[in-house]
This record gives sequence, structure tokens and C-alpha cells, in this order.
Amino acid sequence: MLAIRNFRRLRDVVIDLASDISIFVGSNNSGKTSVGHALQLFTGSGRFNIHDFSAEVWNDIVSFGEGDGEACLPTIEIDIWFEIGPDDVHRIIDLLPSLAWEGKLVGMRVAYVPSNPTAMHARYVEVRQRALDAVTKGQDGEPVFDPSPRNLREFLRDRLYDEYELRYFVLDPARFNSNMVAEDGYDPAFLTGRDRSGREILNGLLHIDFLNAQRHLSDSPGGSRAEDLSRVLSRFYGRNLEQKGEDIEALSALAASEVSLNEHLERVFEPTLKSLSKLGYPGLSNPRMMIRSALDPAQIMSGRDGAIVHYALGADDGNPDPPTLPDRYNGLGFKNLIFMVVELLDLHAQWLAIEENRPPVHLIFIEEPEAHLHAQLQQAFIRKVMDILALKDVDRTHYTSQVVVTTHSTHILYERGFRPIRYFRRSRAQNVATSDVLNLSVFYDSTDPNIRSFLERYLKLAHCDLFFADGVVLVEGNVERLLLPQMISNAAPRLQSTYLTVLEIGGAFGYRFKALIEFLGLTTLIITDLDSVFGPLEQGDGGAAPAGQPEAAELTAEKAQAADAGAENIDDDDEDVAVEKPGKTCIAGHPGAATSNQTLLQWIPKCDTVSALWDATDEQKIQARTNDNDALVRVAYQCRTDVTWGGETLALAGRTLEEAFALENLEWCQDKDRRPLQLRIAKAEEMDLAKLAERIHKRVQAKSFSKTDFALALLAEDPDSWSVPTYIAEGLSWLETEIAPPEPDDTIDEELLQADEPEGTRTAAGDEVAV
Repeated sequence: MLAIRNFRRLRDVVIDLASDISIFVGSNNSGKTSVGHALQLFTGSGRFNIHDFSAEVWNDIVSFGEGDGEACLPTIEIDIWFEIGPDDVHRIIDLLPSLAWEGKLVGMRVAYVPSNPTAMHARYVEVRQRALDAVTKGQDGEPVFDPSPRNLREFLRDRLYDEYELRYFVLDPARFNSNMVAEDGYDPAFLTGRDRSGREILNGLLHIDFLNAQRHLSDSPGGSRAEDLSRVLSRFYGRNLEQKGEDIEALSALAASEVSLNEHLERVFEPTLKSLSKLGYPGLSNPRMMIRSALDPAQIMSGRDGAIVHYALGADDGNPDPPTLPDRYNGLGFKNLIFMVVELLDLHAQWLAIEENRPPVHLIFIEEPEAHLHAQLQQAFIRKVMDILALKDVDRTHYTSQVVVTTHSTHILYERGFRPIRYFRRSRAQNVATSDVLNLSVFYDSTDPNIRSFLERYLKLAHCDLFFADGVVLVEGNVERLLLPQMISNAAPRLQSTYLTVLEIGGAFGYRFKALIEFLGLTTLIITDLDSVFGPLEQGDGGAAPAGQPEAAELTAEKAQAADAGAENIDDDDEDVAVEKPGKTCIAGHPGAATSNQTLLQWIPKCDTVSALWDATDEQKIQARTNDNDALVRVAYQCRTDVTWGGETLALAGRTLEEAFALENLEWCQDKDRRPLQLRIAKAEEMDLAKLAERIHKRVQAKSFSKTDFALALLAEDPDSWSVPTYIAEGLSWLETEIAPPEPDDTIDEELLQADEPEGTRTAAGDEVAV
């Protein structure tokens, strides 16, 4: 477990690493990679930079330099907690907080602190005054410009290494709560008087390796950053495998023939190739990888006189010398896969090769392994990565590597379920550049197992980018999902500049996302249907609608077939009247109608009747935030709007998207050219508005009505010719206000443009204003 404070975006976070694999996810610039960088710096690899301090503490540095007596110089800290088994107690003697210590947990704090704040301030004042004295003074005696360092932060920019140092402390787990947050006023003991330095103790417990992103697997020669696969395998051979000088058979055969050496290479690389087979390589149609030697024994593993990695063409028919191609002729995806497997085996082997005082914890950071890998291969990699690192030596099986994967791949993310996920969430507070880290194993343990299982299965199948998005839109069904991009373009175009994830969840299942949305603190718009049904008060009414209200009926099987054939010429007056049974579908305007939509019943706004839903205020449709990082959720469903037909205007609402669309684009939908939409009603011009609304309702509810065909037909129309239903437009506008960047200010100061300036300078002035 790690706790990091004041490091970049990680102002104050606790990260509980899983014992096998942890998956770091989150939007860009949320701090995922910073965890690895922090460990590198605190273990002595590299130097801190002034910009490694969280932006929140920069003002404290400046204030201290200005002599503010209440200001303190900030520190960067990391708490590292280890679970120690009986075999490794001797390693942590220096970290025992007291002789009364019991248990498995020990901790060390490493702090990057000022060596001598008072002396630092004096040096800054001296350097600052010297800089001011060197600047030319104006007529008023003041410097003509403010020289650097203008404040203490600028002073430390070039002198941080001289003014700050690492210090080590022993942590007492009894002074921390279950979330590893220290009690108020806790001051850990300084690590002094030990035979080993703090750095030696830490490096004796923790060994860290990195497999960085953007691996440069060159397809062409040249380039200082190019790393071809042959060189990677050559390095692996030289470090870890039995050398030719130790293989007498291969060494003696080398002088006579290259064949024996190739057999030697094939034998020693066999475990590596078997590791690749766990990921499905080569599979049915991919070429086999072979290790081939060059002719010159002195350069046999250098790759300079010929690639040592070849890909055999054709099936494996036992031919010891099949036709082959060098590694640069294979695709980037499989080269990247082989590269990662070999590098992981190399890192693991190098850790095991430490004979004395091997650190018991080996932490491997793998950054964005999805590069060049297709979806199935990404899943195979994350599923089998721990198997690749499994040890064959049963006497050392307790030595296992912990893996941390940072990724933007949904295929990797959902392959292992919720438990390994650590979600980095950027703060929503104004002018704050910090992040929180959420442990999804906590969500897993605290959520109803049925809901949890549903979410894991759904997200794995949908491969949605829920953990990488600025906002989420939960939609009713396939129609909304298909039409949403165009509706966003029409009603809320600034949303096109945001990262949205769209989940098709339906009214019956949307509420099951409530726990996850709230845990992650996501900004969410729910677009759902009214789903009006006959309420319980309608029992025994005899099936007749009150006077002046549209009847609720369904198409008979025969007339449904006629409608399916595109015959809007159905004689709707001959329709049977449906029995008004509680829970049975009815038109939205039916008196006493209820809703069957579980999202509206159980989440927002928790109303059970249509009239209550229509009376709900905007505040009731929103689940507001209490804190900056809480979830913000709004629901959008069909409400009454003024509809005009034949000079008559009524306030009507559709039960579903299709009905609402037809009502709010009524004349357009009834045009004969709109027949593919399936919303045109025969003899509509002879009907009053209430009757037409009833027929549209029956048409949409008919089994013959294809919602997907409606959506596809609408996409084929000119998007400027139809209007987005009001409830969706209002919801999208709300979401646009919450997460979209503001409109760019393209205005230009007219006074500057009209100023009396030499020609050629006016444009520059205008450009500067625009920027």
C-alpha cells in the first residue's frame, strides 16, 4: 500500500495495491503514471524537480520566501507499507516501531524536505538582492524590469537538489486507521541509529522495474531510439540463458556447422516461446518464431550480421530449415507482444538473480501494453500476464512479482473484473489540479452481489469507456444510442469536444448503475422513457377511456402485418379497444397513468405516476452534489409540449422516444416522403389531434414497428429538417453546461482594428486579442 502527498496531481492519495495485479485507469492527466515516477524518485532513481510539487503548495513556497511567518515550506512524502511474512522478519528489524509490535504490517515514510529552511531563505534573499542590484535603474530609481529569481519558487527551480534532501521515518501502524490515514498530530520517529541507511533498508525490501509505453520497435534501420526485437532477445540471452561457452555440444559443433548452434538457441529459448504460447501465439495463421544464428561466431547474438529472430513460413512439417523472413517483416502487434513477454521474463529473471538479500517485493510497472495489440490479444495479455511470470522452481514459489498496469484500453480494464481497478479521478473543484484514487475492490465488497455481477458482465460485454470519460449518458435503448451523435450535433454541439461514454441500459436496468455512478462521482445524464401504464385505479372501468381522451388500443395481428407492409392505409377506426389492466401499456395522457420505468421509480425523481413526473421540478430531476467530487446526475424523460395539427394545439407527451419525435415533428413525419420512418398515419388530415396522437401511439406499440429501422431511416434524412425532442435537447444542454468547454471567444476588439496603426500591425494586434 502506498500513500503519496504533495506530488504533482497526487495531493493526498492512498493506493492499495493488489497482491498480484493492479490496473490504473482514469482520464488523461489524472496522475496514473505519476505513481511510478514517485517511486523512482523516492528510491533514489533521478532527481526531483520544482514542478514535482503539487500546484496547490506553490503559493506556500512563495509566501515563505516573502517572509510570511506563518508559511511553511512544503514537503513531498510517500508512505510505503509492507506485509511481511515470517521468513522476512529479519529484513524489517529496523522498521519495528516498538518491541510491542505484532502483526504483519510495517511502514516507512520517505520525505523530501528542506535541509535548512532558515539558511535557504537567507541564500534566496542574497541572490535576489544581487540580481536586483545588477539591473539598470530607471529615473525613479526602480529596476527597469524584475529579474529572476522573482520568488523562492524560481530560486528553487535551479537549486532544489542543493536545498532539499530525502529523510526516512518509521511508521507505527497502530497510529493509522483502516484507510492508512494517520491520527491527528502523529509525528513518526526519525530513522536514525541503524546500521543501514534508510535508502538501503528500502531498496532491501522493494525492487522496482518499468516497462514503459511507446516502445520503438523499428521496422526500418536507423534511428537512435529504434529497438528491434533481435536486440531485445540478444540482451535476454546474454543476461539470463545458458551461454554457448557453457554448452559443450553447441561450442564444438559451432566450428563445423551452424546447425548445432541453432539447436542450442532453440533449446534455451524454448521456455520463452512456451510463455508466448500462453497468449495464443502463433495461433492458427501467424508465422512461427525461430531463433537463428548469424554466420560470424563473434557476432552471433549481436544481430549486426543478420537478424537472429526469423518467422518460419508455412506449417510446421518437421523441416529443420523452412523458408523464413527476418523479424522486421512481421507486424508491429506481435513484435510488441513478443517484446513485452521477453522484457517481463528478463526483469523477473534479473530480480531472481540477486543471490544475497533479494528484496522480497518486486514491483513491475507496465505502461499502456495495448500499443499495436488488437482487442483479443489485449485481453489475452492481461489474463495471462501473471502466468507468464510464474516460477518453475517450486522451492522459490513465494517469490512472485506484483504488477501494476496503466491503461486506456477497455478490453484490458474489464478482463479481470472490478477488484484490481484503481480509478484516478481528477478533482472538479475550481482551479484545483489534484486527483483522488478510488479502490474498486471497496466497491466490489460493499455492493449487492446481484448488482455487482450484472455490472461486471454488462461492462465486459459492452467494453465501454466509463472510467475514461468526462461524462456518461445512460440511454433507453438502441434507437437513442444510434441517434445520440446526431442529436448532440443538433442540440449541444460543444459536447462533441468532450469525452462521453454512452451506455444502453433501458429503463428497467438503469437504476442498477446507481451505485457505480455514485462511487465514481461521474457527471451523468439519463435519457429514458416515460413508460406509461394503466395505474391500479383503472381496474374495473370496463375498458373505456374517459370522454375527450384518446383510447389505448393495440393493432390486431392481421393489421399489424398490414402495417409492416408499409400500409399506413389501415382503417384505425376498426381497431379493437384494449382492456385497461393495471400495468398494461397506455398512452401517456391517460388519467391516472403510472410509470413502469424502474429508473424513474427507484432513482430519480422517485415518482410513480405520470402526473407526478410531469409536475417534477428541474431540481427534482437532478441528484445534486454535496461535495465537489460527488456524482451529478440528471434524468430526462418525455414531458408535455405544445403540439399543433390542423389549427388545433394541445399539450401532449409521447410515451417513448418514437412517439415524442412524431409529435414534435408532426407535419414533417406525416409527409408522404417520410414513409420509411413508419410514423405516417393514413388519412391523418381527417383526424383531430387527439385521435392522431392515439394512432401514433398504437403504431409505435405494434409488434410490426421496427425501432431500429426507424432510427436508420431517420439518419438517412437531412438532420436540419427535423427537431430533437425537447426532453432530450434540454438534457443535452444541461450536460453541455456541466462538462463542455466554454464557447471560444472569437471576437476581436474593434477599437484595436480601427486604431491608427501602420498597415501590417493591425492583424497582429487582432490575433493577440483573439488568443
